[in-house]
Amino acid sequence: MNPNPEYIRELIEFVNVSPFPDHMSMRLASIALDSAVLELNTGKCHLQAFGIVHGGVMATLIDTATFWSVFMRIPEGSGLVNIDLKLNYLKPVESGLLIAEGRAIRSGNSISYAETTVLNEKRELIAHGTSTLMTLPGKGLRLNSRKFLEE
Repeated sequence: MNPNPEYIRELIEFVNVSPFPDHMSMRLASIALDSAVLELNTGKCHLQAFGIVHGGVMATLIDTATFWSVFMRIPEGSGLVNIDLKLNYLKPVESGLLIAEGRAIRSGNSISYAETTVLNEKRELIAHGTSTLMTLPGKGLRLNSRKFLEE
């Protein structure tokens, strides 16, 4: 199974102009079977009162990277929803680029499980999390490149 490059290009473009990723200054950098990478350039809007990146920003990165890491294996025309998110904050961040690397551990027809590591620009581990996701048949994206896998 090989992802259709046209579908990947269109998917990344679609995600990166969607309202929430735009609001978070977060972008889907890459997606493949069983993996996804997101990037977030931190700004003042991401900081909590003590001047460090808010935990909710890390949770959002982990949630989003786990989602996209399993996406290419779910049945075509389906969507996903997170049903469990567990994470650990390992190092505070005040500024800079955050990189979330998601990896599918198990992609099933109804339940999937994935993990994400969040790294800073120096590739230091900032946070780690896991997510259980449920497939939602009929809730998939409507893109022009309908087939996401090449034959």
